[in-house]
Amino acid sequence: MASRTIENYLKQLWLLEHAVRKPTSGAGRSTGNFVTMGQLSESMGVTPGTTTTMVKAMADAGLARYTPRAGVRLTRAGEKLALHVLRRHRLVELFLVEILAIDWAHAHEEAEELEHVISDTVLLAIDRLLGHPSADPHGDPIPSEAGMPEIQNASNLAEMKGGTEAVIVRIMDQSREFLTFARQNGLVPRAAITIAHINPGAGAMLVHPRGHSPVSVSLAVAAKFMISTKSTEESKTAHRPVAKRRAHRKPSPDA
Repeated sequence: MASRTIENYLKQLWLLEHAVRKPTSGAGRSTGNFVTMGQLSESMGVTPGTTTTMVKAMADAGLARYTPRAGVRLTRAGEKLALHVLRRHRLVELFLVEILAIDWAHAHEEAEELEHVISDTVLLAIDRLLGHPSADPHGDPIPSEAGMPEIQNASNLAEMKGGTEAVIVRIMDQSREFLTFARQNGLVPRAAITIAHINPGAGAMLVHPRGHSPVSVSLAVAAKFMISTKSTEESKTAHRPVAKRRAHRKPSPDA
């Protein structure tokens, strides 16, 4: 059984390998690229020396492939374990928000703790209770039991043109401050929005979430939202994180 630290490294390494690229570097998703030691140490908040020691330990365990000066990438065994940790985290996070009514701006930190101690039996029960969801409260895809995450057909909000109607499907920045901002302005998963106006000179756009006042955001902030331009009802169905909500349950902040 992998230690908590190893699980955290594996999960973060998978996220870095499969990170959605920013608009400035081209659309799309990287596919298992080598991650530099600088990238990994920065994301983990530790020194490069500490990261190198952990990466070598993962390589010795057959969970990663380390090449000096090139970086590190997961092996198949490492990817399988990373996706299992990611599945635990995102299911627990959704459970905390949907069932326990914990604020979604705080659920991530709680899930970070619980993901390492929850048993597979409890995880399966949570999955059944939630109706086998495909996404967590922030729109991140939940890997299946087989380990493969659902591929989302989404675009970056910052790349859209004025007049575009869309539905938010994912929020990439999950810090407390950003999630609070997003919720207060109605910029949450499954929210229908219209791009009312774009000001290229100011590097900003005016976004109008249905049921909320229009809000002006910089293109840098807009880049933190992934959207679908399918019809509202199709997108709501495709990205609904919980198959069936119970009437007595307190609604989540993005409901």
